[in-house]
Amino acid sequence: MGKSAKSSRKGKKAWRANISTQDIEDYYEKSTKDALSGGSLTQVPSESLFFVDKSTDLAVRRKIEKNREKVLHCDRVLQKNSFVQPVPSSTLKKCKPKPKEVQLEKDTSHNAAKDDGGMTDLWDDKGYQHIKPKKSKTSVIPAVEIDPSGCSFNPSSESHQDSLARAVAEEMQKIYQNELGPKPVPLTVPGEAINEEDMFFLDADNGSDDDGLDETVDKDDDVETENKSSKPKRITRVQLNKRARNREQLKKKTEALKLKLLSKEIDSLPDIMQEIAKEDEEKQKRRLRRLVSQQERLKTRPPRFGKHKFEPAPAQVLLSEDITGSLRKLKGCSTLARDRFKSLEKRGLIVPTAKSSRK
Repeated sequence: MGKSAKSSRKGKKAWRANISTQDIEDYYEKSTKDALSGGSLTQVPSESLFFVDKSTDLAVRRKIEKNREKVLHCDRVLQKNSFVQPVPSSTLKKCKPKPKEVQLEKDTSHNAAKDDGGMTDLWDDKGYQHIKPKKSKTSVIPAVEIDPSGCSFNPSSESHQDSLARAVAEEMQKIYQNELGPKPVPLTVPGEAINEEDMFFLDADNGSDDDGLDETVDKDDDVETENKSSKPKRITRVQLNKRARNREQLKKKTEALKLKLLSKEIDSLPDIMQEIAKEDEEKQKRRLRRLVSQQERLKTRPPRFGKHKFEPAPAQVLLSEDITGSLRKLKGCSTLARDRFKSLEKRGLIVPTAKSSRK
């Protein structure tokens, strides 16, 4: 049997059969849902959908106001006393930065600029900001210090002897300080090792001490048991009244003594005022002395701002054998760089360093 011939799909019937109707079905479903729910939301006005809640929650507001009205216990205690003022806030107000000083141009300069056709002088300092330069702390110690006359290459005998004596005194002071100063704690303690026999005797001594302690503990326990066995005596009413009377008498005596002391202090008010004035004068004198001593100290050494203290260089004094009286015969020594370095340390421009010893 042969195959049946297929009909052509290019006709109008085939076109109508293949057209989709899904969008129409969706529209009908949506319209039915809207009709069941009361209408579509797109057509409903916004006033019917939304509203402004103007009612207030009184309970929450009352709770917030109640917590705001609460006062701390410390503030309440301070408020009760009329003589005590409340502590101000510890937060500092932010200081507004001061505007920099600006030099205003004079009317004559404005007129001159107008006459020149708006041309200004480039090298004129007027109109620019005037910034104050920072003040640098100058040292009291001069940059170049002059040594005494005894340190010269051809000094007089008296000045040379004075300089030598001063240098020797400084060196001897260092030696005495090293010898008589506190000695450092030794790392190891000298001594002999303990033998095994000696260790045995030491252990035996410790054991005997423990036995003695045990015996004393037992005796103490016996005494405590005896004390517990004895019954406490009963206090009578008469004894209680007597104790109360004694207590009242002691209280009256203490109050009378306090009144006497207070009256004495009131009578001695002028003496107290004089003592306070004397103490203030002494404090002022001590402060002035401290300032003077600090200024004198700054003339000889810088303030300490490093780990190590400043150690002045030894005085460069020639020995009596080295004095020749002529610069040509003078021995040369490289102390210029060291002298400048020590001068910078002394003036506080460089942090003092530890003395390094050459190996």
